[in-house]
Amino acid sequence: MGVLDIVPAGVLTGDNVRKLFDYAKENKFAIPVSAFPIGGKYPAETTISLPGYSESRMKSTTVSWPNSFKNVTSSSTANAVLEAARDIKAPIILQVSQGGSAYFAGKGLSNDNQQASILGAIAAAHHIRTVAKAYGVPVVLHSDHCAHKLLQWFDGMLAADEAYFKEHQEPLFSSHMLDLSEEPKEENIATCVKYFKRMAPIGIWLEMEIGITGGEEDGVDNTGVDNASLYTQPEDIYDVHAALSAISPNFSIAAAFGNVHGVYKPGNVKLQPELLGKHQAYSSQKLGGKSEKPLYLVFHGGSGSTKEEIKTAVNHGVVKMNVDTDTQFAYLAGIRDFVFKKKDYLLTQVGNPEGADKPNKKFYDPRVWVREGEKTLSARVKEACSDLGNVNRL
Repeated sequence: MGVLDIVPAGVLTGDNVRKLFDYAKENKFAIPVSAFPIGGKYPAETTISLPGYSESRMKSTTVSWPNSFKNVTSSSTANAVLEAARDIKAPIILQVSQGGSAYFAGKGLSNDNQQASILGAIAAAHHIRTVAKAYGVPVVLHSDHCAHKLLQWFDGMLAADEAYFKEHQEPLFSSHMLDLSEEPKEENIATCVKYFKRMAPIGIWLEMEIGITGGEEDGVDNTGVDNASLYTQPEDIYDVHAALSAISPNFSIAAAFGNVHGVYKPGNVKLQPELLGKHQAYSSQKLGGKSEKPLYLVFHGGSGSTKEEIKTAVNHGVVKMNVDTDTQFAYLAGIRDFVFKKKDYLLTQVGNPEGADKPNKKFYDPRVWVREGEKTLSARVKEACSDLGNVNRL
């Protein structure tokens, strides 16, 4: 039995997300995810009310996408990941970050009230929904770290989910992440509970973080945090589980075990994925031992991890791992190598080593060199899936 015997192809929501993660835990594999600052195609006549911004900044407005599809080549990152998942027959997670969402909408837009990040996240979600099913793979459509200072972005996406639910009986996104790890534990949990009570009835998975992921990613800088904050305690994990499971089982916990965003020299980061096993054992004991691994765990800062660290994390119930830094570099590599190799064809529109009157359009057309980035990105996603045991799972 494969994943497609349990859930359909395309964007998953509600209990289908949990069914996918249950299958992953039972079969000891995890699903890689990368955050994409992508441009995209916009769906026909999509209208949605987004409180929180407008011409007068703080009044409700309606945003409509034009009837025709606008093809922006930087949407290629999402398509390249879907292509990789299709080729290796694997479910996949596509996510947007706050900064990446603003980039999707366009760097020329103001984002003083998170309006560009809200618009970009919604546009990205519609693009992925439009094409995902055609690739024949299950997709979890997720939003990444949302710190307390970015809750206005979260509110805008959740409003879009609720509007989409009214029309389609499911939310726009599969899941959202609240990262309130810098706040006191009680405040972190209370805020997650407040939002989860609103998310659960419309079928949105919640990912929360307790314990801090070090390093820097997308404007969130935790490079100076105390090392003790990089390791979550089992008691804290259980407190989260007790609070959220009273609402719905559809949530996951990003527990810190020395994680750091980015790639660093060996020895600079001390991961202890074996701690995840202790979290599972503690919660299992508190819950009466009905399940050895009652927690759905998330591995942030996965780029640069050893295969042994990844294997240990997966064996302890990690169902999702972020590899954004590695995939960013992979996307660059294909484009970089093409430019180096073809530089004499990229200096002018006409004239190259084959002749002074030879045109160069077939070399500088963005669809040509961007495709090279798609190829290397796709290859890196396949490698990550292989590391996580996420191959031939459909």
